[in-house]
Order: sequence, then C-alpha cells, then structure tokens
Amino acid sequence: MTDQKNREIRLKRRPSGMPTTGDFELVETHVPTPGPGQILIRNSYMSVDPYMRGRMVDRESYTPPFQIGETLSGGAVGQVVASNNNVQFKAGDFVSNFAGWREWFVSDGAGLQKIDPTLAPVQAYLGALGMPGLTAYAGLLKVGELKEGERVFVSAASGAVGAIVCQIAKNKGCYVVGSAGSDEKCDWLKKEARCNETINYRKAGNLAAALRRAAPEGIDVYFENVGGEHLDAALANMRMNGRIAVCGMIAQYNATELPPGPSNIISVIPLRLTIKGFIVSDYMNMTPQFLADMGKWAKEGKMKWRETILDGIEKAPEAFIGLFKGDNFGKMLVRVGPDKVV
Repeated sequence: MTDQKNREIRLKRRPSGMPTTGDFELVETHVPTPGPGQILIRNSYMSVDPYMRGRMVDRESYTPPFQIGETLSGGAVGQVVASNNNVQFKAGDFVSNFAGWREWFVSDGAGLQKIDPTLAPVQAYLGALGMPGLTAYAGLLKVGELKEGERVFVSAASGAVGAIVCQIAKNKGCYVVGSAGSDEKCDWLKKEARCNETINYRKAGNLAAALRRAAPEGIDVYFENVGGEHLDAALANMRMNGRIAVCGMIAQYNATELPPGPSNIISVIPLRLTIKGFIVSDYMNMTPQFLADMGKWAKEGKMKWRETILDGIEKAPEAFIGLFKGDNFGKMLVRVGPDKVV
C-alpha cells in the first residue's frame, strides 16, 4: 500500500470568527502499512460537526484543542482493507471510528466499533444511528426528562440532532414545534418528521411571538441547539417546571466577543425552570437502548432522516463552514472514499 496516496486535512491556522477555507490545508502522504496486530482502514464517509469549531480555539474544554499543523479528527465510517494478525477485525469489516479528515489510517482496533451495513447505509452511523442520534435521544429523554404528551420546542429542528429530537418526541405522543431556516426545511419537518407546527425563523420577525402562536399553551421542554434569540423566545414561553436541555449554541460559535445574555433569564425563578447542559459522551451507556429503539422506530416508519453529502475529502472545509451558514439539510457528510472497498 506504500505506493498509494493518502490525503488528509490539517489545521493551517486558528480561525477568527467564521472559518474560511484558508484555515485548512490538504496534505498528501503515503498510505500507511499496518504493523503487527494492526489493521488498515479506508474511510468511506466523514462527519463535520459544529462542536469541532470549539476545538479550533486554543483553550481548555471538555476535549483537547486541535494543534496547528495537526491532521484534524472526527467521526468517520470505513472498511477494513487489510489485517496484520489483528484478532478483533478482519478485512471486509465495516467500522465507525474517530479518524475522519483522512482517507486511510492504521489502528490496533482501539476505539473502533463494528457496524452492520445491513441495518442501514453505513453513513447513517454518523447521523441518525450515530453520535447525533444518541445526542438527541439522551438529551431529550434523560436531560430533558421528557414525559408523555408534553409540549416540545426544538431549534435547528431540521439538523442532524434536531430532526431526531422532533421524531422521538412525536413517538412519545408530544406536541412538537420545530424551528428551521427555510420553507423547504419546515415543509419536511411537518410532512416527514410530523411536527405539529414549524417556524421559519428567517421570516418570523418576533420569534417569541411566533412561538406563542405555534404553542399557545407554552413549552415544557426546549431542546437548545442555537442560543441567542431562540433561547430568549423559549424562556418567554416556558411552562411551570419546564426543562431546557442545552445541546449547543451554534449562533455564537464564531462570535469574536461574548453576546449579551438572555434578557428574560429571571423567568427561571418564578417558573422553577431547569437549564442543563450536556455532552453526549456522558451518556454512552444508553447506546444499546438507543439502537434498539431507533431500529424499531425506523422499521415502523416512525424515524426518518436527511443527509447532505459533499464528494471528496478536499470538500471537508467547505462542508464544515456550511454548517454555520445553514447549507446542510439534515446531517452534513463528506464522501471520502468508496462505500465498499473489499
């Protein structure tokens, strides 16, 4: 394999504000050779996720920052091409990994998870059946403490996480309002994700008033993906003992200075609200039940998802930047190799 080429994306400089393609560089190397006990994997799809923006800043967080000149890493799925006496994996196995942003890599098997390509297309393990799906499942059911028949508001509702949140809530008999940035996305949320009402936030004007019209009885659970005006609107419409599960705040990931806080945060007191942030890695123990429920719902036609796929690893920076512009419909992915190699 040493005569073949491997391409990978490295961090060239730390972005200031909105990332640009100039913050990244495409580097060509040789395909590595697996040593004793190692396997060689050819990635098929890689994921780009909003949380990666935080890792491009040189500061302490729940995960270490990327370093200048470092090959970026993220979720990916691929196929084992060769095994050098590895007892866990053999050529032909499909695996999920955290070695995205490159086409080929070697591993001793640590951190790899076999996936079943007969259950769903392999790229679904980066979306609905992967980290975003588990984020939705744990965030809504465990952090948001969802109860049957409650009223739920979801921001970025057509995204990889939000769309799954909406459908889990519907499967639990809830009234669901989803916010998205286009009429096309709102139509999909109503027709496919079964939202009761949707809000195109780009056209809504006063978002708090639009949410009040969409959910006149108020909101029990707000699944927060955006922050900013969406959080203000949710706080203005929460019911007594409401819960806000804070998954992300993409509206301020590229901010160069801190925005003002919610003007109506005082409503937390009289309404006895609970606001809780979470990281999906805290809930990995829920994976078996998550996969069981998702498999059941998918078979029953109660779980659907969309994907936006760009072709070629050179498109990874463009795909990543597109997340912050709303270019994606559903999960944003980059196809970096063939679906099946061996």
